[in-house]
Amino acid sequence: MLQDILINIDVDNSERAVKFYTEALGFKIGRRFDSKFIELIGSSFSLFLLENETGTLPYPGAMAGRNYSRHWSPVHLDFVVSSIAESKKQVLSAGAKLETDIRIEPYGKLATFSDPFGHGFCLIEFTGRGYDEIKKL
Repeated sequence: MLQDILINIDVDNSERAVKFYTEALGFKIGRRFDSKFIELIGSSFSLFLLENETGTLPYPGAMAGRNYSRHWSPVHLDFVVSSIAESKKQVLSAGAKLETDIRIEPYGKLATFSDPFGHGFCLIEFTGRGYDEIKKL
């Protein structure tokens, strides 16, 4: 039944979002559906940027409108990188905010950030067998 997974990120300025994600993580512009709907490519998935004004409702009857200050969601993105130290410098210079610095976990190195639109994300540099290091048999 499942055919694919699409990752969409709401932003308040699509061109600023393109600049951040291309500079921070090396994505490239795929398709521009219009000025407010842009596909980014360059990984095992496409990332779609959807421009929506601050305060607009995400669905009818929502309790609150979109807010692009730092917010929390139980769903976030993890970007697997080859060098967390270099990637940390790159995302910070592109405008990310460091939330927790690089730390060692059983599966590798991890640091947490937020993008300029308030979305949290992690950088992970796997070591050893990656998540298999913590796998229970």
